[in-house]
Amino acid sequence: MFQTIKDAYYVAWGDMCFMKHNFWNILVSSVMSPLLYLLAFGYGLGNGITMEGVPYIAFIIPGIAALTSLSASFSSTATRLNVQRLYYKSFDEMLMCPLSPASIILGKSFLGLFRGLVGATLIYILGMCVTSELYVTPMLIVSVVLSCFTFSFLGVMAALLAKSHQSMATFSSMIILPMTFLCGTFFSAAAMPAWFQAILYALPLTHSSSIIRAAALDWSFPWISLVVLFAFCVAFFVIDVYLVKTRRI
Repeated sequence: MFQTIKDAYYVAWGDMCFMKHNFWNILVSSVMSPLLYLLAFGYGLGNGITMEGVPYIAFIIPGIAALTSLSASFSSTATRLNVQRLYYKSFDEMLMCPLSPASIILGKSFLGLFRGLVGATLIYILGMCVTSELYVTPMLIVSVVLSCFTFSFLGVMAALLAKSHQSMATFSSMIILPMTFLCGTFFSAAAMPAWFQAILYALPLTHSSSIIRAAALDWSFPWISLVVLFAFCVAFFVIDVYLVKTRRI
């Protein structure tokens, strides 16, 4: 286990250097879209509205934090790995090194983890400046970290399966974009029809929004959603390891 983590650090080192040298560009790109969502939905459309007993601005901020964990973690991991694999071919060289598939997957996911954590943290700090309804709890930290890991592994999976840059764009349009607007980030999933709720709860961002919002607003914590999101995280990781191990990339 220690060797796996050590090897994962070596794999992640190059990506961490990339993040260090492009920190401000990454920071701006990570928070710009969530900030616009906050201004447009929180203040533009939700001014004076309450949702599930709290002001809409307090309701939407945890959802935007969950959305940031998705967009920042997925896009940074998927885009960089996709370019390394299809354009520079440097990922092929990594596969020839004496590294376990688990080390490679963990290492490539660290960029998404840190970028997601930075973006979600900044949005949440901003949210705490505009409303007093939000809390910082241990379960909030656990929920955000788990969400970032889950969507980083999803980004790795998408990049490993992509046959071209165009197929990555198609994956984002078909999977990521619908999750952005439909998974309880801007509204309560419980307000939707039962058949549509079944679809929403089959998507990981719905559970991420649920646990982050409950932890942030000090509501009753949805442990089932935490278990389901953890199952998604493990499933994405296992698929990634399988793809690397069988070289089906």
